[in-house]
Amino acid sequence: MKKILLLGTGGTIASVRSENGMTPGLGIDSVLSYIPAVRSLCDIDTLQVCSIDSTNMTPAHWRLMVEAIEERYGSYDGFVICHGTDTLAYTAAALSYMIQNSGKPVVITGSQKPINLEVTDARTNLADSFRYACDPGSHGVNIVFGGKVIVGTRARKERAKSYNAFSSINFPYPAVIQDDMVVRYFDDAACEGPVRFFHEMRDSVYVLKLIPGLDPGILPLLFERYDCLVIESFGVGGLPESLLDAFRREMERFRGRNKLVVMATQVPREGSNMMVYEVGRQVKRDCHLMEAYDMTLESVITKLMWIMGRPELDPAARRTEFYRTINHDVLFAKTMEPGLSPE
Repeated sequence: MKKILLLGTGGTIASVRSENGMTPGLGIDSVLSYIPAVRSLCDIDTLQVCSIDSTNMTPAHWRLMVEAIEERYGSYDGFVICHGTDTLAYTAAALSYMIQNSGKPVVITGSQKPINLEVTDARTNLADSFRYACDPGSHGVNIVFGGKVIVGTRARKERAKSYNAFSSINFPYPAVIQDDMVVRYFDDAACEGPVRFFHEMRDSVYVLKLIPGLDPGILPLLFERYDCLVIESFGVGGLPESLLDAFRREMERFRGRNKLVVMATQVPREGSNMMVYEVGRQVKRDCHLMEAYDMTLESVITKLMWIMGRPELDPAARRTEFYRTINHDVLFAKTMEPGLSPE
């Protein structure tokens, strides 16, 4: 029988009613007590990492999770993390970069309603997570939610209230949980080499969402304050003429100061391609921009945090690392980026 460690972080799944609204109030042992049948699947130990609404999740909390798993990695066959849904996709992406090449499953789950309610998705999601963690083909960082398995770098919360809250963006579901069984759509490649843990995430990242008529005066403030700027552009990616002059000035002013700028898109599916239109091609060539391609915004942000947390990387290595595929996070870059070395 496999041995699984259940980590609690709070979230809706562990929430109780208070006079000010729902708030995390159940410890992880209490959460587990609502699904006693899973004790027949595996041996389970518990660990309370924190107890917060996931709106309050920060890179410091990610580090606590990683350290907890690293310290106990040799003692367990897998790990299940209970998490709030609001930032669950960010945590899944972050842990994909902070725990790489794991031959053991790290499963993240949560719920839209607390586990202590009579009608809730929590008990099913948590039980399904244990089933997936116990399956011999499971490894790496994944989300189990609403009967679906979602790769950690590909999730997005698309519904605020419904039980099917999460979708996989630009990547298929590896598996589903049906009739208490793991049904795999494809087998993921086995890990090569030992697991690697990373602890530092630098959070000097800002996302600028373009809107028609955006004041270019915002750009000097953002370039001065942040080390990484993610621009959520329209369509497949580009900059409006009204921003070009200010943008070029800032790019030139901070040349050589390890600032990273990535062009992403506000459109959730199918990704960016700045070479399609003049408004994208011109600025990409002139400013040597990076772009997100098929990555989710959550993955772009957390990958930049991970890269900037590694001071040993020079600018060229940072660019290479951004385009290196980790846990299926980016697929298009190797065909779109000239000179990018294949893995």
